[in-house]
Formats: sequence, structure tokens, C-alpha cells
Amino acid sequence: MKEINIAKVLVRKRKEKGITQDELANYIGVSKASVSKWETGQSYPDVTFLPMLASYFNISVDELIDYQPQMTSGDIRNLYRRLAAEFTAKPIDIVLAECRETVKKYYSCFPLLLQIGTLLVNHIELARDAEKSAAIIAEAKALFVRVKEESGDMALIKQAVFMEALCALASGDPNSVLDLLGGSVTGALPPESLLASAYHMKGNIRDAKGVLQIGIYQNLVVLFNFFPAYLMLCADDAGKYDETLRRALTVAEAFDMKNLHPGVIIGTYLTAAQGYMTQGNRDRALDMLQQYTEIVTGDIYPLRLHNDAFFDLLEDWLDKIDIGTDLPRDNKTIRKSMAETVARNPMFAALSDEPRYQNITEKLFGYSEEDNRND
Repeated sequence: MKEINIAKVLVRKRKEKGITQDELANYIGVSKASVSKWETGQSYPDVTFLPMLASYFNISVDELIDYQPQMTSGDIRNLYRRLAAEFTAKPIDIVLAECRETVKKYYSCFPLLLQIGTLLVNHIELARDAEKSAAIIAEAKALFVRVKEESGDMALIKQAVFMEALCALASGDPNSVLDLLGGSVTGALPPESLLASAYHMKGNIRDAKGVLQIGIYQNLVVLFNFFPAYLMLCADDAGKYDETLRRALTVAEAFDMKNLHPGVIIGTYLTAAQGYMTQGNRDRALDMLQQYTEIVTGDIYPLRLHNDAFFDLLEDWLDKIDIGTDLPRDNKTIRKSMAETVARNPMFAALSDEPRYQNITEKLFGYSEEDNRND
């Protein structure tokens, strides 16, 4: 990830010109050892030599330096994974400092800024302090605003606007959310159906199927992001609540979501438990928490996006996702969060004397502590 590539340029241009390091050194007025260090990347030429070197090789200073303040998608993916792991292993301030240094270094690499902002949002809970959490949200929001205003890439801008709205919501600013998202839902224009038809017309059936599988997969994930919020809004209507949950779990079973994408379905079980607590239905709440616990303490790690026998054409697409198939936080952080989400949730405080609830929390924390022992 070296951004200044003058060493490679000097070697290439010197060989193209057919001269030795001695000859170049004599022209510039330095030692051969200096030129050798420039070409091996051990040091850089003094800034006053750059115009002379560029003129000698008949190129611009920009071409000579070959400065590339960008990171490849692979570099961004690896960096995200490393920093996510460090948020678990190191004090939050140390990791935040590294995030900030990276942003300074690659301030014009907009895909990176989007991912660093997302990384911050996904680890706000580690701050354990309302003031610090608010500062991190503001820091992430500033990155999303820069991407939105400066990148010119419509796909990045769309993601940045969504994440900016998420920051506004976390900051208790609903008006900004409505302004950013337009306050209403426009009709969906899914490209998958058109792409599939085009591939079909060309006789490329495999790609047509693959595009539609991607559409189904993505919309399943979106659907299970909707269910928890809708359940909570229906908590005051027991009949509507039960029917919404029944439909959600029917879809989940049909697509084997417990195995395909357990990280999505657990949100539905957790929200269902909270809703039943508001209705005073402790037994059903415990049933939902039991289902939640069975999944999160099961053989689902490492958590990552993957295909299955039905979604058998997703492998290439999954590999191209910005941060890869890993989920936004590292698995140790996720396991701990899953345990604390139940044990520290005031909605479940009334269950503290229930043996079933005690067994659930013991199992959740026992699994999280086992994770620590295995480090």
C-alpha cells in the first residue's frame, strides 16, 4: 500500500533511457549510493531534485512520483478485518487513533472513507460513554458527508446517504433522517429482473439465474431487517403481532435462515421476545429467547455471508462485496454483544428470577467466556 512509487518509476525510466545509476547520479549531482537508495525505496530524492529528474526523463513531477492516494478493494477489505479485530483486542482509543491516521493518509479514497465510517458505527457500543459515543457518531457522519459531497460515484453516494441517515437516527435527529431519505418511499426499480432478461435473451441462462439469486438473497436480508421494526410497532395488537411473527418465521424456515444467515434471523427472535414482554406474555418471551440462544451458541461461527444448495450461484458475487463475506464486526465482539443484549436488556429484567431465563443467560455468557479462553 505504498502511495509514492517513485522508486519503480526511476528504475523503469532509467532503463528505458539506457543509462546507469552512475550516469544519473552525475547528472543530478549526487552519489551513486543515493540513486541506489531512491530506486530501492530506502529513501526519497530531495524535493528540489524532483523537477530536474522529471525534466531529464521528459515526464511531469506527478508522473515521476506516481502518487496514488488510493487503496484497492482488497486492501480495504483486509484493513477493515484487521481494525475490527483490534477493536476487540485493544483499547478503543488506540484503534480510533489508527482509523484517524488512515483517513488522513487516504482522504481522497472514498470507498475507504465509507468503510471506516461504517466500522466506527458498528463499534460505537464499545465506547461505554454517551459523550464519546456521540463524538464517534459525529466523526463517522463527517466521513459519510464527505463521500456524499465529493466522490461523484452514485453507488457510493447512495450508501453514504443511508449511513448519514443512520447516524442522524442514532443522534436522535429524526428530521434529518426524513430530509436525507426524502420522507417517503419511491417505487422500487430492481435491476435484477432486467439484467436476467437480457442474459436470457443472449442465451446465458447461468448468469440470468445468478442475477436473480442475488436479488432474492439481498431482498431476504432486507425483509428480515424490516420484520423486527414492524413487530415492535404491532406490539399493541396481539393478533397482528402473532400473525406478523408467524409469517416471518415461515419465510425463515422456507429459506433455512438459521443456517443461511443466522445473523439476520436472531434479530427477529430477540425483538419477538421484547414484544411479548410488553404484552405480559412471559412464557412466549422465554420461548423466543430460547430460540435466540440456541442459534447464537450453535455452530454458526465464524459468522460470514455464504451460499447454500438453493443459492448455488452466489460465490463470485459474495467475493466481490466491499468488505468480503465477513460481517461488520469480528466474531468475538459479536458473541459478547449477543450475550449482553439479553442480560443487560431492561425489557427482560422482570425475568431475572425465572429458572429458564437464568439458564439462558448462563449459556450465553458461558459461550462468550469460552471464546475468551480460546484466545
